[in-house]
Amino acid sequence: MSAHVILLGSFFLILISGAPISVALGLSGVIAIFFGLDMDAVANMSTITYASIAKYPLIAIPLFILTGMIFERSGVAERLVELSRAIVGPRRGGLALVAILVCLIMGGMSGSGPADAAAVATVMIPSMMKEGYPRAFSASIIAASASTAILIPPSIALIVYSIMVPGVDLRALFAAGLFPGLLAGLAVAVPALIISRRNGYGSDSGASRPPLGRSFVRALPGLFAPVIILGGLRSGLFTPTEAAAVAVSYGLIVGLFLHRSMSMRDIYNVLAESAQISAVVMIIISLAGIFAFAGSILGTFDAAAGHILSISDSPMVVLILVMFVVLLAGMVLDGVSIYLIALPLLMPIMATLGWNQVWFGVLMAMNVAIGQFTPPVAVNLMVTAKIANVPIEATMRWVFWPIFAMILSVGLVIAFPSIALWLPTVLGYKV
Repeated sequence: MSAHVILLGSFFLILISGAPISVALGLSGVIAIFFGLDMDAVANMSTITYASIAKYPLIAIPLFILTGMIFERSGVAERLVELSRAIVGPRRGGLALVAILVCLIMGGMSGSGPADAAAVATVMIPSMMKEGYPRAFSASIIAASASTAILIPPSIALIVYSIMVPGVDLRALFAAGLFPGLLAGLAVAVPALIISRRNGYGSDSGASRPPLGRSFVRALPGLFAPVIILGGLRSGLFTPTEAAAVAVSYGLIVGLFLHRSMSMRDIYNVLAESAQISAVVMIIISLAGIFAFAGSILGTFDAAAGHILSISDSPMVVLILVMFVVLLAGMVLDGVSIYLIALPLLMPIMATLGWNQVWFGVLMAMNVAIGQFTPPVAVNLMVTAKIANVPIEATMRWVFWPIFAMILSVGLVIAFPSIALWLPTVLGYKV
């Protein structure tokens, strides 16, 4: 049996047995190296594991996770909802638009779809229920719009992509994800508004509209967070990792002194919870290093890429096939795991077909975003359905429409790469 079959076969067998993704990655890599090389290579696994996470840019991941949790606990979401309601006003489908807008803004703080979904659903679903929105519909729209957090900077998945693909500027990736993220939000808003108006969801009269000026002032501390992060990156004042540290400091200032909504106990809780989440992510990354080392040294990824390229001579056919596979993976795996598993395989294909690495990274993120609210796993949808107290099966009739709309938005970015590449080009980043 070849080492290629051992690596990929053992990975899928271990994964479907119910083992965590990190265990499947690390153990399959060790098995393949043991049979394909020798015991000396197995003895070096500790060094490979350490080298996978001993990278300065990776410090940004736990810091941005902490940033998202701090802003979630500091009352920022409630104030953004108030501002969005003041902007949108009472109208049919108005609260659905408010939820989408808040998700887009929150995505600029957390970089995590599930965290975005939890924060917005907790605030919005009770209000939407009062205005006649079905629980399942509300859960579906919030889950779909929260998935844009993987595109709108700072995106944790794009940080992982920049580390794994040599020569990619993270600032260019962040800039490239902005317009596709807004396009994805618009793609969710269109069916949400049509369905709401057709079924009479929401009120177009009688509902109170918060004063715009007061709401804007109250939401300013939260609105400044993306400005500080992206403005600092653009000006060169700090690196992406330093931006994450600044974002944490600013979030603490907002929660403790401006909103005065966080206690020392809250700070302890967010530190503990973010540490747990960060530990899981880092364990996955470290053990994925063994998998990547095994696939590279044994030539498995080059062989698999050759098989994919042999399917068709058309780069577009290969791209659509790759996007479909990434979408399927997004239904059952988190974004970080998908990048760690798929990129060693896809990088030879990118090089052979000459795909722009920044553009391709954004396309991957868009497909992963769709997977985050596409059953059977649909991590965002699981979060919002639990908060709405509905079974995930009840969302099926509603979630199809944002899935279809976001697939169309992926098609637009494929057809018009400038949607992603225009902004980083204008800002002078290497694309």
